[in-house]
This record gives sequence, C-alpha cells and structure tokens, in this order.
Amino acid sequence: MVFASASLLATAVPRTLPLSRAQRHARPRSTLIVCHSSEPKKWRAVVSTALAAAIVSFGGIGPMTAMADLNKYEAEMRGEFGIGSAAQFGSADLKKAVHVNENFRRANFTAADMRESDFSGSTFNGAYLEKAVAYKANFSGADLSDTLMDRMVLNEANLTNAVLVRSVLTRSDLGGAIIEGADFSDAVLDLLQKQALCKYASGTNPMTGVNTRKSLGCGNSRRSAYGSPSSPLLSAPPPKLLDRNGLCDDATGLCDAN
Repeated sequence: MVFASASLLATAVPRTLPLSRAQRHARPRSTLIVCHSSEPKKWRAVVSTALAAAIVSFGGIGPMTAMADLNKYEAEMRGEFGIGSAAQFGSADLKKAVHVNENFRRANFTAADMRESDFSGSTFNGAYLEKAVAYKANFSGADLSDTLMDRMVLNEANLTNAVLVRSVLTRSDLGGAIIEGADFSDAVLDLLQKQALCKYASGTNPMTGVNTRKSLGCGNSRRSAYGSPSSPLLSAPPPKLLDRNGLCDDATGLCDAN
C-alpha cells in the first residue's frame, strides 16, 4: 500500500516540470521515512493491547481464592503466621467457660469475666489480661509467661504448676490463690502481695524445674523493698520500709516473709 501510493504520487507530477536528480532521490526517501515512522506505532499499539489482555487474564486467576485460603490459615493458626492470636475476649462474659489446652497467645482478655472458668493447660504467652476477673478460675499447668495481668482479680484461682515467668501482676489480688509448683521467676509483684504468697508457697514447677519459693524470692532479706523487678511508680512501699541503700529495712520487721 505504501509503495502503491508512492507510485501514484510520482505519476501525478506534471511532465512539464522535470525533476532534478536530487529531487528524484529525495522523494522516495521521504516516502520511506513515513513508512518507518508509521509501522512502529502500529506495533506498539498491538503489543500494548496484548500486554493489557495478558495482565487482565492473569489477575483474574483466583485472587479471592488465595485470599480466602490465607485468612483460613491465619484463623486456624490463631493469628498471622502463628505469631499472634485472632482471639478477642475483651470485656467478654466467660464465666464457667471451658477452654482446656487451647492457644491464646497474644489474645486480648482485658476486663473479661473469667470467674470459675477452666483454662488449664492453655497457652497465654504475651496475652493481655488487665483488669480481668478470674475468681476461682483454673489456670493449672497454663503458660502465662510474659503476660500483662496487672489489676487482675485472682482470688482463689488455681495456678498449680503454672508458668508466670516475667508476667506483670502489679496491683493484682491473689488472695487465697493455689500456687503450688508455680514459677514466678522475674514476675512483677507488689511487695505485700509477694510476702503474702511466700507464707504458703511450695513445690517445684515441672516444666521449668524452678522452686516456687525461690522464684518469688522468699526468705531473701536483701531483696529490693519494691519487689523484683516491680516498678517503684506502681508498687513503691511506704518510705519507712527503706533503708539508706533503698533496700528493705530489717528494723521494720516486715522484710522477711517466711
């Protein structure tokens, strides 16, 4: 088509105006330039259309199916890639609920009502239990390490053989709690609460092999009067308990909890 149009243009030139040699050579060259400039545009349009069609068709290969599979996997693992928990029980009514040997890692139980519930053998590692009420709740053999349990009600709760390593229990009430074999290593406890627990603490945790009294620091006259490693801002004792070194003053008679 291009060469045909070039021939027509050549025949349309009047014979009374003969072309010079330079003009004869220039005209075909300009026609060829038009040919080369138009073909790439056509190819670019064709390639762009093909690529767009390929992208659309590829994108439609089950993205919703893949997303559904991922959500199902996360739900089964209780969190993204198993590092968290999809369980949310904030302010929930869990009275007398039974969740034995379940995974509640990093779950939220803030202000939940857990009275007389059974969570024995369950994992609460890194969970949030602030202000939860767990009166007579069963946490025997549970992993409560690295949990936030401040201002929690644990009266008469069963913590037999539970692991509470590095848990935060400031301003929590453990009155009458069963703590035989519980491991409180590096847990944050108020001094008065720690002294009350030391009066009857006994046993050794079967998982960590740590003695309960030792984990609480019972009988250690040189322990910090603030508790260990409890924050002074949350659980500071009255100044009269402190000696000049910031340790419990033996003269008060309140240092040893036997």
